[in-house]
Amino acid sequence: MNAAMPAPAQAAPIQEAPSQLAPAKDIRSLSYGHSRQLVDWMVQEEMSFAFTSYQTGRLFLAGVDENHKLSLMQRSFTRAMGLYVDPTQMYVADLYQLWRFDNMLKEGEIYQKNFDRLYLPRMGRTTGDLDIHDISLLEDGTPIFVNSLYSCLATVSDTASFKPIWQPPFISKLAAEDRCHLNGLAMRDGKPAYVTAVGKSDSVEGWRHHKRDGGVVVDVENNEVIADGLSMPHSPRLHDGKLWILNSGTGWLGTIDQKSGSFEPVTFCPGFLRGLSLHGDYAIVGTSMPRNVGFAGLDLDDNLKEKNTNPRCSVLIINIKTGDIVHWLTFESHITELYDVAFLPGVKRPMHLGFQTNEIRQLITVED
Repeated sequence: MNAAMPAPAQAAPIQEAPSQLAPAKDIRSLSYGHSRQLVDWMVQEEMSFAFTSYQTGRLFLAGVDENHKLSLMQRSFTRAMGLYVDPTQMYVADLYQLWRFDNMLKEGEIYQKNFDRLYLPRMGRTTGDLDIHDISLLEDGTPIFVNSLYSCLATVSDTASFKPIWQPPFISKLAAEDRCHLNGLAMRDGKPAYVTAVGKSDSVEGWRHHKRDGGVVVDVENNEVIADGLSMPHSPRLHDGKLWILNSGTGWLGTIDQKSGSFEPVTFCPGFLRGLSLHGDYAIVGTSMPRNVGFAGLDLDDNLKEKNTNPRCSVLIINIKTGDIVHWLTFESHITELYDVAFLPGVKRPMHLGFQTNEIRQLITVED
């Protein structure tokens, strides 16, 4: 379990996509660095990935270009938060809407000689500012999301901002008060299995008084808390029978024993953790710079000092068999916080179209 990382192998400016949903800040000076073998690993594993930076309102798709270099495609949103991606579609939550993008390419097709996935915006739902966190799909393909503002799991509605599905047993009322800061969602066979919350509070923003050790994991089916004493937990995920979780206030990625509820640390990551995706022997996580006020007083501060390292805003790839951080992508300016990350297995170089591009006006498809 080694959190030490050498200096990035290269740094380059991030290219601005042709257009955005919302106006973008000048990012010409924005730069990043990555581990020397990241691109080789992506080619070997046939893997690309996506991540959101809500602090700058950006969605990134990372792949490998024709010159065997890292390709970063980005679009701007009013606030990019929860993310769900698979080879056929993508959901992105922004400040007050939930967008669905569909892949327009058939198997084996290539767009502009380089891209093997082309995500095109097909449907947008205006939800209002619900502070949508994790997103997934139910077994019938309907989106399900964590509605943090109302402390519940919800889905889309044709007539309203959202339709509530479930709320934790300690939440007595559906109210726009962000009572427990419900944030993470783990799915099992197309059904919600576990959620995470920062505290068991049943009053307006009461979770803020329990950030250090009031975090819980709740079993949705049995409607009971199975783990407590966590520090701002996020991003629960089921993988190979294990329940993985980010104990974000400590900086540790680990697992939850589903019987005893104990947290078993696996890898320390230098930063505030949010966003987790697993595939095979690997996990991808996002780390953010801690906020001076919002994240003050957490064990993460002491753990960073103990490891003699500084926090960073990064996407980290971890071998979950060994606990080693094997590859990384680190932002060196402007971007300080990430929210969600997702692996895209079998995808070499993904692309998404903006809402105001020439391509989106000209790309017309006909249903079979």
